[in-house]
Amino acid sequence: MRYLLLIGFFLAVNFSALSQDKTYKIGFLIDKTNDRINVLVDDLQEEIIAVVGEDATVVFPSNRRYVNNFNPNLAKEQYNTLVSEVDIVIAYGVTTNKVLTERETYPIPTILFGTVNEDFIETARTTKGSVENFTSIVTPLSYEEDLRIFKELVGCKSVGVLMERGAIEYSPVSEILAKLSSELELELTLLPFDTAQDIINTLEGQEAVYFIGGLYLTEDEIKNIANALIAKKIPSFTTTQIRDVENGLLATNNDQSQIDQFFRRIALSVESVVVDDVPSESSSLLTVNKSLTINFNTAQRIGVPLKYSLIATTNFVGDASDIDADKRYDLVSVMTEVIAENLTLKELQQDVLVSEEDTKLAKSDYLPDVFASASANYTDPEFAAATNGQNPEVLTAGNITLSQTIFSEAANANIGIQTALQQAQQEEYNREQLNIVFESVTAYFNALILKANYKIQSKNLNLTKRNLQIAAQNYDAGQSGKSDVLRFRSELVQNMQDNVESFNQLNQGYYVLNQLLNNPISLVIDVDDAELDSGIFEEYDYHAFNDLLNDPLERRPFIQFLIQEALNNSPELKFLDYNLIATERSEKLFGPGRFLPTVALQGQYNHVFSRSGAGSTFPVFIPTPPDGYYNVGVNLSLPIFNQNKQNINKQIATIQKEQIQFSTENLKLQIEKNINDAVLEVINQITNIELSKVFEETAKEVLELTQTSYENGAVNIIQLLDAQNNYLQAQLASSNATYNYLLAMLTLERYIGNFFLLESQEERNAFTARFLEFKASIED
Repeated sequence: MRYLLLIGFFLAVNFSALSQDKTYKIGFLIDKTNDRINVLVDDLQEEIIAVVGEDATVVFPSNRRYVNNFNPNLAKEQYNTLVSEVDIVIAYGVTTNKVLTERETYPIPTILFGTVNEDFIETARTTKGSVENFTSIVTPLSYEEDLRIFKELVGCKSVGVLMERGAIEYSPVSEILAKLSSELELELTLLPFDTAQDIINTLEGQEAVYFIGGLYLTEDEIKNIANALIAKKIPSFTTTQIRDVENGLLATNNDQSQIDQFFRRIALSVESVVVDDVPSESSSLLTVNKSLTINFNTAQRIGVPLKYSLIATTNFVGDASDIDADKRYDLVSVMTEVIAENLTLKELQQDVLVSEEDTKLAKSDYLPDVFASASANYTDPEFAAATNGQNPEVLTAGNITLSQTIFSEAANANIGIQTALQQAQQEEYNREQLNIVFESVTAYFNALILKANYKIQSKNLNLTKRNLQIAAQNYDAGQSGKSDVLRFRSELVQNMQDNVESFNQLNQGYYVLNQLLNNPISLVIDVDDAELDSGIFEEYDYHAFNDLLNDPLERRPFIQFLIQEALNNSPELKFLDYNLIATERSEKLFGPGRFLPTVALQGQYNHVFSRSGAGSTFPVFIPTPPDGYYNVGVNLSLPIFNQNKQNINKQIATIQKEQIQFSTENLKLQIEKNINDAVLEVINQITNIELSKVFEETAKEVLELTQTSYENGAVNIIQLLDAQNNYLQAQLASSNATYNYLLAMLTLERYIGNFFLLESQEERNAFTARFLEFKASIED
């Protein structure tokens, strides 16, 4: 028995060696090439080598990639040349397909692959029976399905269909478009092209374009075409790979795995040649997954509204948080613009102006009061005659009266009170300005956090899609049950909902900013990222600030200094101080001030304009008074007893004074607590920045290992979901850490009553100098 096993072992080794010694040369026959096609062919070669493995040695001579440039005669010559130079031919392209399918015999194994429209599948399958050394691998491509989706997506009525000019002659595309134009009620126009510039030149007047061709365009050419389409607001749909959508085209119905499936099937066909010396099947219809893929940025830039009904079945590429905004903001621009434009601040500014007028009104008590009057009287003639000229029948007269306050304690008190209240109103405005600026800062960082969260949720959605693919592959291979697939489908639905909600939350964050900045709510805005050591934060040495908080010996005096700064800057304290001044002035008025008299000057000038009728002349024995005369007097008044209202008002002022003093002491304690709380939060966030990075890196590595293990059947779905959720939370924590730190710093600045970002370098230097002076004073 041992002898037989030994013989078997040597036979197996010799057979393996003989198989490995067998070498197969593989050549390619394609319609056209460029750098992108060459990369795809290189990928296909790697897949073939991996699948064939040790069964044989496969080589790909670099000079055996023949390109016919849509020339059928050249394609025939190239194939006839290849069959004498290689062992296997792999062919792709419309022209190549036409030439090879017309052949009756194939000297060597020939593998033809490509796409075919679903309307012609049966024809394509029956026109070529089982032929020795020939296999074709095609995947169904439905122009009808693509155009229906495209029409639903953008609502177009006409579509320009783009295809390489050289391929049109060998494709039934004209017949297909004529049929679909009637069925779909779409005006379809075939637009042949040779170069990318040809496409750009034909865009004028197009409502939408559909790429049947375009595989042979380079990535740079696709980007140029996409930019031209975006500039003209023309939506596009393509049958080519998702990479073209990532480069700016609007949408495709191809699945990302299509290329991989194609390459795997071709590699298996090569393996069958290596093992059996003949292709395993003469033709194969490769059904691949289809799912709509949309470039979010392109859709936004050309104004295509996305339907939420498509979310569940649509892949999105691009960065949905990178929008084509009407206005972009950094943090400083938000802070300065909110001061200038916020409606709440404008409303409060009117209160300040009103208080200024109230002060002017109080001061006007010391301005002269002058008024004039005129009168015309008619008196009963009999009575007039009997008054000896005192009351003539007709009399017109006028007077001017002057009243001037010389001294009034009530007026003085009112001026003092209104001046203090005006300053208090200004501090109320300053307080609200700090609050509104801080509210805008919070809204700004909240928008950044929501923006980061949306990006991460989008990545997590793609990760779930990838895990669903792995689960489906494991199920097909018998490594796991269908429950894993169903669980990931459930996760996918939940992730899609999370993705929609995170995007809507981001828009809500922008709405808040628009309201604060007095923008139209619908204005499309974007916020620049805030990085600790770059941009506007580069010149603000927050690291030095952190060093002071991190050093226990420096922290205590620094916190004491911050408390002192906050007490000096606090508009809330100043508001109470000015109200205290006003209350003390009221208390003084109703106390000693009530014994001070009010002194006023009064004067009047009277003039008779006319006297007529009965009694208009004076008797000879009465001197005739002048037509004009004046009088001047001084008035002094002193309230002795005013229903005890003076004492009551004084008591009220005293109570209000004590109330303000209590509020002041309480506010000082609150400020001290706020500063200490804010410092601790800053310290927490400093630590969180570093730890969150470690957390994210670790969670990512764990996820990658778990994903690989799950793919190999080594771990269960629960472990993979846990790893994915941990990575999601780690990403959220890491992306938000810097924002939370900066927000904590600005919270501390709000409590201090001063935002460093709005200060000049001289003002920031003065802050540092004050701290050094304070530190020196407490050390002495």
